[in-house]
Amino acid sequence: MIDINIIRTNKELVKENIKKKFQEEKLPLVDDIYEMDIKYRKIKTEADEDRSKVNTLSKEIGSLMREKKIEEANKIKEEVTSIKNRIPELEKEEEFLAKEIKEKMMKIPNIIDSTVPVGKDDSENVELERFGEPIVPEYEVPYHADIINRLNGLDKDAAGRTSGNGFYYLMGDIARLSSAMLSYARDYMIDKNFIYCIPPFMIRSDVVSGVMSFEEMDAMMYKIEGEDLFLIGTSEHSMIGKFKDQIIKEDKLPITMTSYSPCFRKEVGAHGIEERGIYRVHQFEKQEMIVLCKPEDSMKWYNKMWKYTVEIFRNMNIPVRTIECCSGDLADLKVKSCDVEAWSPRQKKYFEVGSCSTLGDAQARRLSIRIKGEEGNYYPHTLNNTVLASTRALIALIENNYNEDGSITIPEVLRPYMGNKDRIVVKE
Repeated sequence: MIDINIIRTNKELVKENIKKKFQEEKLPLVDDIYEMDIKYRKIKTEADEDRSKVNTLSKEIGSLMREKKIEEANKIKEEVTSIKNRIPELEKEEEFLAKEIKEKMMKIPNIIDSTVPVGKDDSENVELERFGEPIVPEYEVPYHADIINRLNGLDKDAAGRTSGNGFYYLMGDIARLSSAMLSYARDYMIDKNFIYCIPPFMIRSDVVSGVMSFEEMDAMMYKIEGEDLFLIGTSEHSMIGKFKDQIIKEDKLPITMTSYSPCFRKEVGAHGIEERGIYRVHQFEKQEMIVLCKPEDSMKWYNKMWKYTVEIFRNMNIPVRTIECCSGDLADLKVKSCDVEAWSPRQKKYFEVGSCSTLGDAQARRLSIRIKGEEGNYYPHTLNNTVLASTRALIALIENNYNEDGSITIPEVLRPYMGNKDRIVVKE
């Protein structure tokens, strides 16, 4: 949610930003909010003035009564009664307008950074940089589900019977490899001085609406029937929610945290070959990182955070690249975002394995997270980044470390988590 002062002072900036995001249907909201805000402030002023007048006149009545000026006091009492009768109506309208303004404000997209390329959708995202050589071996790299099946590491049929499409059982060494990747990612972030946390896996609706747009909520989140609880789609949501309604001392910044959680999403299953695998699923595990910092430090942290993900993947022998998300591909709360994509030797192309975003003070405003500074309170900037998402990272690792004999070379950094094994082999 943006600062309403931007609409008060620079409506055209807000409208231009909406156009850059190709959301012209939201343009009328800006003028609606502008006009409603004028009315709201007028009514609020009237109500404040009336309350002040009641206090002043009440003191005057007291003085008159002490002076035995009963008739004068009674006249003023009538005036006070009249004012008091008017205040509830003003307060009711004030409350109504405040609610309406907030609902409309939450639909206004955040002001994107000036460096964000303008484009309609992800097809217009811009490649930034490549890390590692994208190698295609001379031998064929099979589909990841076929590789894992040969290693007795995947059972989607059983998952279909227990849970339906979009779920899976990982088994044996492959399950262990998935856990090893998450453990390595966890320890890597701890070594970067991020505080490790296991957060709640369910959050209330007021937290959900504080960290993401309504459109994202409907598309992603599973709601618990009969409860004001949602299964998290990423631990970033409950991690940021941890600070809801809190005033944090400035000397506590930056707050840097890394978290483990399962993630639950209403992913729409792909067709054909991709449906057999674990690329697009309803459940996976994830190591996440978040930062709360001073506004002037957010871009510094943004560039630190995506580089951590790049380094983790490179340490697992996986070539990656970074992609700048264009304006139309940014979720409404995001100021700037980039994706980290891993190389697929099978497909001979890159695919998304993580995303890093700075959201300015949008989440902090929605959740009422404030910093107590020397010159008063202010909203911090919040950032989040995928350290490692289990299923897609597993696909990238398997494809890039696949050997012609069907075995998987275990990257050196993962071997301490795999009983010092250096390879997963096909068992005949």
